[in-house]
Amino acid sequence: MSRLGNIGGRLYRGEVSFDFVGRQKLWYTISGVILVIAVAALLIRGLAFSIDFKGGDLYQFKPAAGVTLTQPKVTSTVVAAGGPNTSIVQQVGPRGWSVRTPVLSSTAQQYKIQNALSAEGKISPSQVSLQSVGPSWGSQILGKALEALIAFLIVIVLYLSIAFEWRMATAAFVALVHDIVLTVGIYALLGFQVSPASVIGLLTILGYSLYDTVVVFDKVRENTAPLLATRRTTYSASANLALNQTLVRSINTSLIALLPVVSILAVSVFLLGNGELKDLSLVLFVGMLSGTYSSICIATPVLADLKERQPEYRQLRKQIAQRASSVKRQAKVAVGGAGSASVLPAEAEADAAAVTEAQAAADQAGDVVGSQPAPVAAGRPSGSASGSRPVSGSRQQPRRPSASQRRPSGKKKRR
Repeated sequence: MSRLGNIGGRLYRGEVSFDFVGRQKLWYTISGVILVIAVAALLIRGLAFSIDFKGGDLYQFKPAAGVTLTQPKVTSTVVAAGGPNTSIVQQVGPRGWSVRTPVLSSTAQQYKIQNALSAEGKISPSQVSLQSVGPSWGSQILGKALEALIAFLIVIVLYLSIAFEWRMATAAFVALVHDIVLTVGIYALLGFQVSPASVIGLLTILGYSLYDTVVVFDKVRENTAPLLATRRTTYSASANLALNQTLVRSINTSLIALLPVVSILAVSVFLLGNGELKDLSLVLFVGMLSGTYSSICIATPVLADLKERQPEYRQLRKQIAQRASSVKRQAKVAVGGAGSASVLPAEAEADAAAVTEAQAAADQAGDVVGSQPAPVAAGRPSGSASGSRPVSGSRQQPRRPSASQRRPSGKKKRR
């Protein structure tokens, strides 16, 4: 078996354990700092929506062979043709270019920019693709995306409340909100473009994160079902064991899912340039990492905190703490007794050991004799009237001679 398989088996049996639930304050602090930065970036910088959301014109072209363009040169060409200074110019792939402008006032202005770009790249105007999206269409796309996200969250909370309980649904909802805010904040902080493909990817990674959380919660429910009957451990300890039992599976699933996403992201960035494929793979990469972290470090600790507030589990924790303190006191007493006995001389310890071994040997011999019938005395037939049956395991005493047998020969008793 591989080393990873051995670690997984030891985690499942509880031989090795990582205290995720016990360190919930650490995870809450890390997530809180990240979320504060994400919200600040979202409020200060905002999101860079594509033209599908806020409308505008998109020009894409590839210059002729041997023509070298730079971003300032393309920007100055657009401004000279009557385009706004707020146009966004990006390089697509090794040689392609894309220019995104706000909604222009007339089609004549659009064609003027198209002709200027074709002349700069020494290509025909038909080789410069033009895509126009109105602002009303972009607002409709944004509204539909928000409606889909809200509907998704409502359905998920209802399902988890029915399938598990409302506390598990609350913990899963907290983890999902954590993933949404974190992913959106990273997009705002790094200036990634938000397109319809990004929204699709966001909904996808929310489902992936929820899938991992549900698997962990199912194991938590299995481990915590007999707690109130056995009263051997707390809810947090059982939940942490379930989390360790599914840890290797969560890591393996995340790694296997991330490998193709990283491949698609690399191909779309270095070969294809900006596009829908890049937007989709980028949000999947960010969201899967966030979802794996939240299902391990956020969802289960939040669930344990909610369950420990129940009176029965609070009383269970108190009883186990009292039992643990009693065991510690007994251990201290035992250690103290052993310490006082250890000051005996070496001879006394040797004598005590010898007596103990002899006593054990005698007890063992007595047990063996007691388990077998005693032999009949020599010279006495079995079942004679004068002899009685010996008691099993007792020593046979010699028969005392009569008075005549004790007198020496030739002497008679005086009368």
